[in-house]
Amino acid sequence: MTSQQQVRPQIPTEIWVLVTAAFIIALGYGLIAPILPQFAVSFDVSMAAAGAVVSIFAASRLFFAPVSGRLIDTIGSRRVYLTGLLTVAVTTALVAAAQEYWHILLLRGIAGIGSTMFTVSAMGLIVRIAPPEIRGRASAVYATAFLVGNVIGPVVGAALSMLGMRAPFVIYGAAVALAAFVVWWRMPRRASDGEGKKKDVQPPMRFGEAVRDSAYRSALVSGFAFGWVNFGVRVATLPLFAAAVFQHGGAIAGLAMAAFALGNAVTLQFSGRLADSLGRKPLVISGLVVNAVFTGAIGFADSFWPLLIVSALSGAGAGMLNPAQQAVLADVIGNQRSGGRVLANFQMSQDLGAIIGPILIGAVAQSYGFELGFLICGVIGLAAAAVWAFGRETLEGGPGVQLEKIA
Repeated sequence: MTSQQQVRPQIPTEIWVLVTAAFIIALGYGLIAPILPQFAVSFDVSMAAAGAVVSIFAASRLFFAPVSGRLIDTIGSRRVYLTGLLTVAVTTALVAAAQEYWHILLLRGIAGIGSTMFTVSAMGLIVRIAPPEIRGRASAVYATAFLVGNVIGPVVGAALSMLGMRAPFVIYGAAVALAAFVVWWRMPRRASDGEGKKKDVQPPMRFGEAVRDSAYRSALVSGFAFGWVNFGVRVATLPLFAAAVFQHGGAIAGLAMAAFALGNAVTLQFSGRLADSLGRKPLVISGLVVNAVFTGAIGFADSFWPLLIVSALSGAGAGMLNPAQQAVLADVIGNQRSGGRVLANFQMSQDLGAIIGPILIGAVAQSYGFELGFLICGVIGLAAAAVWAFGRETLEGGPGVQLEKIA
């Protein structure tokens, strides 16, 4: 084992470029995320209408994901990535000039299209560039950059609050444009789009081919559960729970989310390496179980410290799951072919969970209480872990779909 670890390749420079861009993007997003609904309300609209500016962003990501996948297979990940970033940069900066509510709605909808373009293509670039031996570690480093940026961003935003609610949109647009410039400047075309490689590179992987692989089918299920629990319910329902249970609900919700991020960040420091050594499947299943159990316990945390502890442990589970799950996708596709549609459908599964989860759990919580709502989230995660018990381990099989091992 020691000799194998010594010969493992280092993370390529191109991936560090993506990591730098991810940090800049997340840092900028942290500036606008807390003020976007408030800015919408300032146009004298309802709370539901203010929530729509968030929902339309997610809906645009969901519906445009298949187009993003086809674009990646046609013109390459690098071009789609840069186009997506520039789309987000321009539309977000223009929000600062909005004069009517529908201006914000339209611009956030277009920004969602750009977001899914750079999100799916970033996954494609990591698939193509990362050596198979360190896919888990590369995914963990990339996720850490986003996480750190999301933690620092709101702090910077608070320090810039004296600038008003419009300036942060311009700052975020400039930050995303900077990220696009960094990638354009430092990301070689040959490395990112496979130019100059052998002539016998395989054609793009189709969704029908990937879905025959039990590992990919399991990843779709775990991606849906991850989006439901962590991108959806945790963001939308946890603040409502904190407001209902605690006197200073807003502050408590923020601290609980920070605890989640801390647990996630700590775990990401070693989970990627474990996924590259122990295997993807053990990390995915363990992460799903830990995340599910402690998310399910949130509804029973009726005091400050228990809420912070279960939030941190839930974040640790997410940190175990995410790099291994991303590595599975890379293993299934392999370095020698594009998989834009395959990655886009996985992204759609996450977005679908993030859209459906808050709606259903919100309705359950209102009628039957938060305890049952969060318990359902735990059941969703455990069900995904049960599905993964029948998925294949992709680490030892090498890149690509190993047909003889497909269930």
